[in-house]
Amino acid sequence: MKKGIHPENYRLVVFKDMSNDFAFVSRSTCATRDTITWEDGKEYPLVKVEISNTSHPFYTGKNIFVDTAGRIDKFKKRYEKK
Repeated sequence: MKKGIHPENYRLVVFKDMSNDFAFVSRSTCATRDTITWEDGKEYPLVKVEISNTSHPFYTGKNIFVDTAGRIDKFKKRYEKK
């Protein structure tokens, strides 16, 4: 591997699925200002995600509709007949 091209600032980060409140800890270099107190009592950076393997239809086998950003309303408003 080439030296100097990989990030060096890996740290433990909590990823939280906002559609079903599932959270897990992993290592990442994501920059975030939010923090959360995890089950072990320590405070970790928090990265909010809209969908994860616990809510994605491919992994769950269910068709769950997630509209967290109001995309349908924005679409209807943009293309409604005046």
